[in-house]
Formats: sequence, structure tokens, C-alpha cells
Amino acid sequence: MIMQAETEAEIEEYADLGSFNHGYVQVRLGGLFDRMKEFTTVGELSLDVSGMDLSQFDLRSKEEIKPDLSLYPKRGLSHPKDILRMKEMPLLAVEIVSPKQGMYEIAEKVLLYFELGVRSCWVVEPIIQAITVYASIGQWETFTRGDVVDEKLGIRLPIDEIFA
Repeated sequence: MIMQAETEAEIEEYADLGSFNHGYVQVRLGGLFDRMKEFTTVGELSLDVSGMDLSQFDLRSKEEIKPDLSLYPKRGLSHPKDILRMKEMPLLAVEIVSPKQGMYEIAEKVLLYFELGVRSCWVVEPIIQAITVYASIGQWETFTRGDVVDEKLGIRLPIDEIFA
């Protein structure tokens, strides 16, 4: 059987789709964050970037940015109206690398998050079981064993519990 190369359109179509590993790690990490009493974790929340020119960033979407997980100071549900685009930026934005997603795109998202005022960014790579914690664009540390430490936010999580 001859394998056909995927077209650029097919790759783009599937780039944002999750996968088993992506969803698994997203739920595990969200659950670990939820155990922390000082934070609220939200998945797939659109951030309001209406005041920013996204054309300066090399992203597929020029209208919104949506981290896989966002961490906010403790809060409850939004009543009586839900929030479709969050004006308040999260303390932490987490990007989980999908199978068809490139690191260049992830790097552009990290740049944008810091430009928006997000305090910390994590890039999670399920395949190699690594997490890179960005305190700023030029300051990061990659964790593959032991604890994942985010000194800026005072977070310490055992990496084995994330990728268990």
C-alpha cells in the first residue's frame, strides 16, 4: 500500500484537533490545578484580544487565542451570564502540543501570551513527557522528572502525576 503525503490543508485541518494523549494530559493537569485552593482552572477559554493586532504573530487564527488550560485566581461560575471571551488574562496559560502541531506555532502563542500580560506559560509535550515552564520569553526551564516548578506562581507538581 502506498502512503500519500498529507497536503498542507489536511495538516492544518487536523492541527487543532485533540488526541487521546492531549485530552488525557489536559484532564490530569486540570485536576491537579483544581486541588490548589487559590486557583480556578478553565479549559479552552477564548481570551479577548480585540485590542491587539494579531497579524504580527504567525498564527492561523487572527481573531482569538484559546489556551488549552488557563489558571485564574480563585473564582466561581459567572452568573447570571456566561463569559464567551475573557477580558481578564489568566495568571498561567498552558499549551499542550498536539500530534500535528508545530513548535513554531506554540512559540508564537507563548510570545502572544506574554504580550497580553499572562504571567507564566507552560508548554506540555505528552509524547516525550516534558513540560517547559516559561517565566518570560528569555527565561524557561524544561522538566522531565521530579517536580514541575513554577516559581513565579508558587506551583510545584509531581511530573509523574501529570503523565501517569
